[in-house]
Amino acid sequence: MLVVSEEVREAIDAARPVVALESTIIAHGLPRPRNLEVARELEETVRREGAVPATVAVLDGQPRVGLDEGHLERVANEDGVRKLGHRDLPLAVAAGASGATTVSATARLAALAGIRVFATGGLGGVHREWTLTQDESADLGLLARTRITVVCAGVKSILDVPATLQRLETLGVAVAGFGTDRFPGFYLSDSGHPVDWTLDSPEQVAAVMRAQDELAAPDSALIVANPVPEAEQLDPGLHARVLSDALRACAERGVTGQAVTPFLLDHLVRHTDGASLSANLAAVRGNVRLAARIATAWTKG
Repeated sequence: MLVVSEEVREAIDAARPVVALESTIIAHGLPRPRNLEVARELEETVRREGAVPATVAVLDGQPRVGLDEGHLERVANEDGVRKLGHRDLPLAVAAGASGATTVSATARLAALAGIRVFATGGLGGVHREWTLTQDESADLGLLARTRITVVCAGVKSILDVPATLQRLETLGVAVAGFGTDRFPGFYLSDSGHPVDWTLDSPEQVAAVMRAQDELAAPDSALIVANPVPEAEQLDPGLHARVLSDALRACAERGVTGQAVTPFLLDHLVRHTDGASLSANLAAVRGNVRLAARIATAWTKG
């Protein structure tokens, strides 16, 4: 059922570096035609670092790990491409649906294919006012039972960051800052919260991955929190002001459930004149580069 492209399969079989990439940013995170340009750019970034890109999606009910140009164009341009978490995968397969994969679905399918390193922008997490809404991203539970290394820029700053870090600790998911002892805040280099561990090189990350295997540790992810460079982050003052306005607008309009995150992210893009989107892309690019270097260090071990 899982279709792995020939290029990706050959790289896995030959123990060459492979990096999984999600497709939600292509279908739902960027406007056309910018989305296709970014998809190609991210794959090329992986290749420049000597690794093989494996963008993940479901097309016509077939989970695919590794997309060709035609597949990328479909994800970017086709109307009706759904947004799929890991819980949606069996439904999409049975229905013959097409969908872009979120963090949880991408991690699940990449791990099934034998890929160990995955690059994304920011993780989902515990939502604000969780005690009232019980709203928590499916990313966390899936990462608690999937052996994969996820390079990200922390969690989206619209979430409850300290609660998310606490939840990851409870679930036994390891978190390390890359070159920092601060947890990044997606658009921001520093969310205002510390991390317990710092890793300073791709080789150190790969050493942790090997130790996970040698210790027969439970199948949970390693989160490598890679901050967006300060020069490319969203201005912290602007971020705080616009996010506060966005949260107030969300409450006033009665936006709830799954509609909250896209509402807040859209508000940030519009009211920062696109600066939040620029910071988002800067974070993704950096994460993809780092993930390729980690995958290379991993295969050399």
